[in-house]
Amino acid sequence: MRATSNFDVFQHHRYLNLESFRKNGQGVRTPVWFAGDPVGSHSQTLYVYSEADSGKAKRIRRNSRVRIAPCNVRGKLLGDWIESRAEIVTGEEAARGMRLLNSKYAPWKQLLDFFSKFKRRGRVVFAIHPA
Repeated sequence: MRATSNFDVFQHHRYLNLESFRKNGQGVRTPVWFAGDPVGSHSQTLYVYSEADSGKAKRIRRNSRVRIAPCNVRGKLLGDWIESRAEIVTGEEAARGMRLLNSKYAPWKQLLDFFSKFKRRGRVVFAIHPA
């Protein structure tokens, strides 16, 4: 599939396929929840969260290059790959990303957040930008 450069294609999707890369260059694809600014804002930042010790968090800490594409819950691609970069954000930007995710996926995300408190694992928020 050919790459595009516009995040507007994600506005009406619930999942994106996030491909991060191992040390050897092999891609690992993961369907994830994501959120960006509301329709019409033409935001060029999408937010994703994960456990801090997850494989994707480790891969993104090592290499910010990612590819993203709209997908269904099982990861089946519904659009073209977009070359992007991801970074772990903290502070107000991380809080903003979590607010957007909470709003988009209510009440399911709040339910998962409740149960995750028992795991005592930290979470990180990624900001994804066009490459």
